[in-house]
Amino acid sequence: MLPTLFLSHGAPTLVLEDVPARGFLAGLGTRLGRPKAVLVVSAHWETDRPLVSAVPRNGTIHDFHGFPRALYELSYPAPGDVALAERVAGLLRGAGLGAGLDTARGLDHGAWVPLLLMYPEADIPVLQLSIQTRQGPAYHLALGKALRPLREDGVLVIGSGSFTHDLTSFRGQGLDAPEPGWVSAFADWTDRALVEGRTDDLLSYRRLAPHAARNHPTEEHLLPLFAALGAGTEGGKAERLHRSATFGILRMDAYAFG
Repeated sequence: MLPTLFLSHGAPTLVLEDVPARGFLAGLGTRLGRPKAVLVVSAHWETDRPLVSAVPRNGTIHDFHGFPRALYELSYPAPGDVALAERVAGLLRGAGLGAGLDTARGLDHGAWVPLLLMYPEADIPVLQLSIQTRQGPAYHLALGKALRPLREDGVLVIGSGSFTHDLTSFRGQGLDAPEPGWVSAFADWTDRALVEGRTDDLLSYRRLAPHAARNHPTEEHLLPLFAALGAGTEGGKAERLHRSATFGILRMDAYAFG
């Protein structure tokens, strides 16, 4: 059975840049093998209640501005799976989480950037599930738990966000800029909590983790981590698959939950 994943998707230009995180993602699909379908919980789709994309074929959403033209010419026309979308919505409803279907939305860059690197053929069905940022970590842990049965059907569940995400600290620094102490302190604390299975501490990360509010002024980019954690096996161990930083402030860490 495939693990669930948390992936840091970084800036949209990740697909064009020669950085360690790109190389990691480019080899991850081969390492994992081919799933029957992929469900991405993306930081870039925020709704009041869970929505599942239910389209026969995905469009590519270029949900960013001011980047190189080559980025806007990329597409990821992966098929969808309407029947699977209905199953996902049913699992969420069964867990007491009201869920609906979105029959128009394509893939935002939180989904297509990592998938373009992992499975460049775009021939695996892909669905997206929205997050509810106001609900916080415990809610998204429960959301992830509701998705666990999908793993038995060969569905790869991915939470796509960012291990750190303070874009206000970007000052035009280069890709290989040094990592500030307030970034590494938060990332190291979170890594230890994940590897040691301290879920209660993770749920209270804004109180316990150093520099939590600075690394995540808003929570949307960390909530997919909790969804991925919840979808993993109860009591299973977290494994860090990758660690690096871009622009100094964006930690690109990735985790698997068995």
